[in-house]
Amino acid sequence: MFNKIICGAEAISTVVGKFVAWFTLLMMLLTCFIVVARYGFGMGSIAIQESVLYLHAMVFMLGAAYTFKDDEHVRVDVFYREFSPRKKAWVNILGGLFFLLPFCGYTAYMSIDYVAASWRVLETSQEPGGLPFIYLLKTLIPIMMGMLIIQGVADILKNLGVVLNTKSSKEAL
Repeated sequence: MFNKIICGAEAISTVVGKFVAWFTLLMMLLTCFIVVARYGFGMGSIAIQESVLYLHAMVFMLGAAYTFKDDEHVRVDVFYREFSPRKKAWVNILGGLFFLLPFCGYTAYMSIDYVAASWRVLETSQEPGGLPFIYLLKTLIPIMMGMLIIQGVADILKNLGVVLNTKSSKEAL
């Protein structure tokens, strides 16, 4: 049962992460277009400039769970890298239970009114010619937290399997 939860969570993180990874290419192309249009033709577009910011936010916020799944997130590992797999698993379990999940839950909860207020007025850019989708951008906050919670639970279960040294947990790794 735990393997199904772990595999399901990791499948979600992988699909979303690989999808939004393509946004980095789009950001690069748009940035090149912005530079050529501005300096080569004297043209500019606030909407296109803001779209690069939106894409960056989507890559960062929707790709966080994928990065966490692959253990590619920033880690201060002065001691951690020398730990045995079992000790690392304990650190990951305790870190998930006492830091990751509470932080994500609190941030998701606190963002609800913020996002709802933005949706009520269908908040738009303050810049003339900017994108009219600030409310969608703000919606990424609770989505990111939800995805990190799902991946965090999967990570805790996976590491619990390492600690308990069960056959099914090794298959999930």
